[in-house]
Amino acid sequence: MTQTPYAAPAAARPTRWTALVLAGAVLVSVTAGAVPPASAAEPQGAPATGTVRAHRTVDTAALTALMKPGAMASGTMVRVGGTGPAWTGATGPLSQDPAANFRIGSITKLFTSALVLQLVGERRFTLDTPVQVLLPGTLPAHWKPITVGQLLSHTSGIQEPCVDFGPDGAPDPEQVVSHWTDPQCAAPQYPVLAQQYNGANYFLLGMVVEKVTGRSYADEVQRRIARPLGLRHTYSPKPGDRSVPAPVLADGGEIEPWAWAEGGMVSNAPDLERFMTSLLRGRLLKPAQQRQLFVMPALSEGAVDRFSAGGLLRAEIDGTVVWGKTGSMGRSTSGAFATVGGRRTVVYSLLPASKERELMRKHVAALVGAAL
Repeated sequence: MTQTPYAAPAAARPTRWTALVLAGAVLVSVTAGAVPPASAAEPQGAPATGTVRAHRTVDTAALTALMKPGAMASGTMVRVGGTGPAWTGATGPLSQDPAANFRIGSITKLFTSALVLQLVGERRFTLDTPVQVLLPGTLPAHWKPITVGQLLSHTSGIQEPCVDFGPDGAPDPEQVVSHWTDPQCAAPQYPVLAQQYNGANYFLLGMVVEKVTGRSYADEVQRRIARPLGLRHTYSPKPGDRSVPAPVLADGGEIEPWAWAEGGMVSNAPDLERFMTSLLRGRLLKPAQQRQLFVMPALSEGAVDRFSAGGLLRAEIDGTVVWGKTGSMGRSTSGAFATVGGRRTVVYSLLPASKERELMRKHVAALVGAAL
């Protein structure tokens, strides 16, 4: 079974809720035989090739062919890192600057989970602490306890929101959460029978970070992750900051960063590569919390999107297990993945040209497979 990192592009503003909950990060399964063989033909305008690394050779010919603008994507950026020399390239209207910035969408959740696990390591709370204890009054009184660990692993049982935002304004995190907790909405599933991806989990975790630390989510990202790792292009924008600093990977227009701890951050490929390497090599977490990154909950069995107890998305592509996250925002869909120990990393962002989800899944499967 081959699993493919793919996230559909976010919808237009009137349907942004659907974009957040359903398209922010989707990992879908296709059979290995369904992935089309990549052409080795050298396309016009192919990205500059580079040498490759350690445990397996990057298929640069396949990458350049798959990245050629066409029916699947009008432009693609791929950065392959890890041990050994790097390989990077961009096609179509995407910036050729390897440090170009972009909105990372639900890849943001990896930063949120890292912050939460750091706080667990500091004994501020445990994975078994109910969020109702940390955020009293936030969830309806009749809801059964939901733990921090359940939020991280998408096993909270929280259902889809039943009310939508109006066409104007940018909601704050409390307003966002209220769209899951409105009296019209169904209570969380209990007992929880399956893992189910839900953006509400990470809005609540962002609120936990702020409540426990007494600092803003944006400040904690900088203090605990970005500055220690030297991630100079990685940050959580303040409310109202709809810009992306130059150089910009792709013109996505102005977007309010209301997705916040669930999907509102800005970064670039080199920073995401360094973050993934540091996270998987244990540079951000204490040993006990590092182990949680790779523990797969029993409820993840049979799920299309399998998340670890630490919030990492687990995928297997052509027999290689990778850990990471996908994300979409505006016109782009992106992903950041790494093999065990960060020996091989891949960061990608593309502008989907096809609305056929199954075809896009196969395309991204081939793209990531060639990078691995």
